Amino acid sequence: MRIHPLCRLAALAMAIAAASTLHAVDRPVSAPVAAAASAADYAANPAETFSVGTLKVQRYGDHGSPVILIPGLGSGAWVWKDTVEALRKNHVVYTVTLAGFDGVPVPTGNGNLFDRADDSLLQLIHGHKIAKPVMVGHSLGGTLALRFAGEHADLLAGVVAVDGLPVFPGMESVPQAQRVGIAGGVRSKIAASTPEAFAAGQIAYMQKIGVIDPAAALRYGALNGRSDAKAVADYMADDLISDLRPSLKNVNLPILEIAPYNAPDAAAIPMKATEAQKAEYYGSLLATAPNAKVVSISPARHFAMLDQPEKFRQVLTDFIDRI
Repeated sequence: MRIHPLCRLAALAMAIAAASTLHAVDRPVSAPVAAAASAADYAANPAETFSVGTLKVQRYGDHGSPVILIPGLGSGAWVWKDTVEALRKNHVVYTVTLAGFDGVPVPTGNGNLFDRADDSLLQLIHGHKIAKPVMVGHSLGGTLALRFAGEHADLLAGVVAVDGLPVFPGMESVPQAQRVGIAGGVRSKIAASTPEAFAAGQIAYMQKIGVIDPAAALRYGALNGRSDAKAVADYMADDLISDLRPSLKNVNLPILEIAPYNAPDAAAIPMKATEAQKAEYYGSLLATAPNAKVVSISPARHFAMLDQPEKFRQVLTDFIDRI
């Protein structure tokens, strides 16, 4: 069933507004909350921590097939804490944090951050002799994983994208010139925000789109708020401009798209989409990939691995085990 364009545009408008980090928050941001991140927020005892290109990398586990985990816009490796614990007994797991996110320095120079992330992932795989990893990305990280597959499919065993797509939802029919204009406006708005407004906006984003539980939204939003606003702005703009669908035509890797669905959120959109309709729409955006499959997880918002860790673990491990 075709999703009505108004539904796509409503989702696009909501996502761009959230990404601009200028919503009013439901609860005030306090300094203690914003500074509350600790080692307890991350998987314990990595075997090693190192830098590759623009990435911070942590490795867990010492045997089994490799898995690379990439967080989304503004997030750090903390989003994968439960996932790492579930995988590390049977896999060698690498968590990466992108430049400018979660305390990782913003790289100098004016190079495209998508290109630099791709180059850094390539360095990681070659330099550490990682044979045929499954690359798992959330949101922007999922888009980067799909991008990497389009360029280096021979290096991977498979890709999992968690609410990350080859083209930003709603942008698939927007002319390129208009897309560039939208991206420029979003970039300027985010980059110009004060640290306080940026931090507050990240909490609002988590409350409205990120996760279902309000207390969790406050904590996770504060963690996201530690990232660099300009880096977030640049990545977001690149994401809005990108259309990776042509590059997936010859990618014969198994690709799993995880589509979160929360019925109360869908009911608030003027042209309501059912869970099946949303999954079908996501499938349409991945139609050029020969071996792509969409699986829905509900009830869950954008951070499905945090809202439904057990369902997410089962879907992910089933996919990896079948490769």
